[in-house]
Amino acid sequence: MGSTRLPGKILRRIHTKTLLEHILFRLSRLRSNATTVVATTSLPKDDPVEAFCRERGVACFRGSEKNVLDRYYRCAKHYGFTQIVRLTSDNPFTDIEELDRLIELHLNNTNDYSHSISWLPVGVGAEIFTFAALEKSVLEGHRPHHLEHVNEYMLENPDKFKTGILEIRGPKNRPDVRLTVDTEEDYRKVCYIAEAARGEFVSTEEAIDLCLRFA
Repeated sequence: MGSTRLPGKILRRIHTKTLLEHILFRLSRLRSNATTVVATTSLPKDDPVEAFCRERGVACFRGSEKNVLDRYYRCAKHYGFTQIVRLTSDNPFTDIEELDRLIELHLNNTNDYSHSISWLPVGVGAEIFTFAALEKSVLEGHRPHHLEHVNEYMLENPDKFKTGILEIRGPKNRPDVRLTVDTEEDYRKVCYIAEAARGEFVSTEEAIDLCLRFA
């Protein structure tokens, strides 16, 4: 809730759902067996996020605002996760089909860290890492950007982690398209996409097409 550029964005309404509801709605279509946890901060301003989760029966973990890496680590340890999929609360249009493929790639290749963020539009991809990789990042990644962005230490040290990248071909391969929510302009754009879409579940191809029409 404490976003500096777009305060309260996680519970802002985008057409018929809040941003967080869009994320949870899409995750409900994931074929892979996974537990969903909303990992928010322990600050009072994020009490509404915990209340939102409680009302909907969604697990909620609370931790440090500034040290997001530690928040992820403590959350994963609390739930006993061996693999962690990271989705950020800026992204209402995560591609669930490609997320299932990413999880399959990650597990089949026994990777430490895997992602699809290089190929898909900004805000549509995802990443997954082992608990061991997360713990290594906590123990060795001490710079401010390592603490703020969970994946930074893994990205900066490819020699320490077996990394896999999911290749995306065809119309979804548009890393130049922005489908994340960071500013008021982004917010207006995703509202336009959600309202103009043909159905409740917006495909990546449709989101790209509508994004390119937005002005």
